[in-house]
Amino acid sequence: MAPGKALTPVLKRKVDELFLRWLSDPDTQRALHDGLHRIRAAAGHAGSSGNVRHDPQATGHSTIFRYGPPAAGDAGNSWNVRHDPPWSSGNVRHDPSAAGDARSSGNVRHDPSAAGDARSAAGHGGSSGNVHQGLSVTRASKAPPPGLRVPAFFFPGGRPVDVDVDAAVARVLRVFARFPCERAKMADMGAVAKACGCPLYWKAPLFHAAGGGRTGSVSVHTFVTMWRKVLLTCHDDAAKFVQLLVKPGRDGLEQEDFAPFLQDVVNSHPGLSFLKEVPEFRAPYIATVTQRIFYTVNRSWSGRITCSELRRSRFLQSVSQLEVEPDINRMTAFFSLAHVRVIVCKFQELDTDGDLRLDARDLGRYADGAISSRMIDRIFSGAVTRGGKGRQDGKMGFSDFVWFLLSEEDKTTPTSVEYWFRCMDLDGDGVVSLFELEHFYTEQARRLEALDVEPLPFRDCACQVLDMLRLRTPGERHAGASRWGP
Repeated sequence: MAPGKALTPVLKRKVDELFLRWLSDPDTQRALHDGLHRIRAAAGHAGSSGNVRHDPQATGHSTIFRYGPPAAGDAGNSWNVRHDPPWSSGNVRHDPSAAGDARSSGNVRHDPSAAGDARSAAGHGGSSGNVHQGLSVTRASKAPPPGLRVPAFFFPGGRPVDVDVDAAVARVLRVFARFPCERAKMADMGAVAKACGCPLYWKAPLFHAAGGGRTGSVSVHTFVTMWRKVLLTCHDDAAKFVQLLVKPGRDGLEQEDFAPFLQDVVNSHPGLSFLKEVPEFRAPYIATVTQRIFYTVNRSWSGRITCSELRRSRFLQSVSQLEVEPDINRMTAFFSLAHVRVIVCKFQELDTDGDLRLDARDLGRYADGAISSRMIDRIFSGAVTRGGKGRQDGKMGFSDFVWFLLSEEDKTTPTSVEYWFRCMDLDGDGVVSLFELEHFYTEQARRLEALDVEPLPFRDCACQVLDMLRLRTPGERHAGASRWGP
C-alpha cells in the first residue's frame, strides 16, 4: 500500500456488524430456535423414511427405484432413479399405489438386470423385510416446513415505536398559537423544542430544518409538515438529529452541517458569554468543537457522521446536558472553553509565521522536539487524514492539528490508538510488524545516544512489547492487531 494512501474500513466489518445485530435480535433468536426444533423433528422422522413397496404394474418389466418424497399429484417431483437400492436401510412393504407413480414419473429408467438383482436379494432373505417383484423405493417424509421469515434487524431510522403523531402535532400547534401570526422566530424556538419533546439546544436544528434560516421565521404549517415527516420516518433521537441537520440527498452529517447548531450554542449558552466580548474567538471555538465531535464520533474516518455512529457515542447526551450545566468548562467531552483555549494557544505557538498552517519543521518543535522526524513524516504523509485526502502542500491545517493534539495528549481513546497505529503501519497491511517498530525505534535510540543515555536494545524492547500484548498465537511476529479484528 502506498504511503500516502489512507486506510479505509473493509466491507467485512460492516457485514459482521449487521450479522451480529441480526443475531442478537430477540425475534431472530425465537425464529432460529423454532427452526432448529423443526430440523430436529425432521431428522428424527428421517430414520424410518426409507420404504420399499410393491408395484404390480412394473412386474415383468424392470425394478423401479424412486428416491425422495412420494409424488403428490405431480410425478415430476420424484427424484432420479438409481439401480443400487438400499435394502438394509429401509422397510419393504406392499404398496399397489406405486404403479400410478411409476407410470407417470418422467425420470424412471428401465433396467432388466435390476429385476434379477431384486429377485436374488429376496431369495437370500434381505434383512430389511419382504421383497416382492417390481419394487419402488421411496423415502416417506412429510412436506418441508414453510420458509422461515427472517425478522427485520436493521433499522437506519431507529427501531419503530408507537407514537401518537396527532397528539405530538397538537402540542406544537398550541405553542405556535401564542406567537404573532403563528410564526416563530429563533428566539421562540426554545418553547417549540420543548413542545416537540426535544432538548433545548435542538432549537437551532429545528429552526433551520423548517426553513427558518432563509426567511428569519417559521410558519406553523411549514413546521408541522416538517415535524410530522420526522416523526414518521425517524424513531430515535439519533435519526431525528441527523434528519434535522443533514443536507438533502446525503446519508451523514458533514462538518459544515454543525455550524447552525454550534453558532446557537455560542450565542445562547451562559457559560460562553465571554465570546460576546471577544468575537474573534468564536470561529476558533466552533472549529475546535467541530473537530472534537468528529474525532470522537466519526469512528469510520469517513468525514460523515452516520446515525449508527451517533447512537454509539455520548454526543446527544452531552447536548442534553448543556441545558442544565451553566459551567461550560465542565462539559469536557466536547464543549469545554478551557480546552479550546489550550488547543488554540498551542497552535499559535507553533505557527510562527501566522499563516494558520504548520509544516514539518513547525511540528518538530512540539514538546521540545519529542516527536521523531520519522513519525512527523508519517503524520504529513496522509496516513491519518480523514476521507483519504493527503496534504497536497505538505502542511497541516488547524483541523489536522486538533486531531494530532488530542491523540498526543490522551493515547487511551479508540481514535488515538488508531491514529498512532496508522502512523506506525508503514505498508498499510493492518498489522504493525517488528520491522516497523524497529524503523521508528532506531531514530529514538540515536537521539538517546546523542544525550549520553544508553538506549535499551531493540530486541529487549520488542520482548517487553510482546509480553505486554500477550499474543494468543505462539510465534506471532507482529506486535499489534489490525483495527478490523484481533
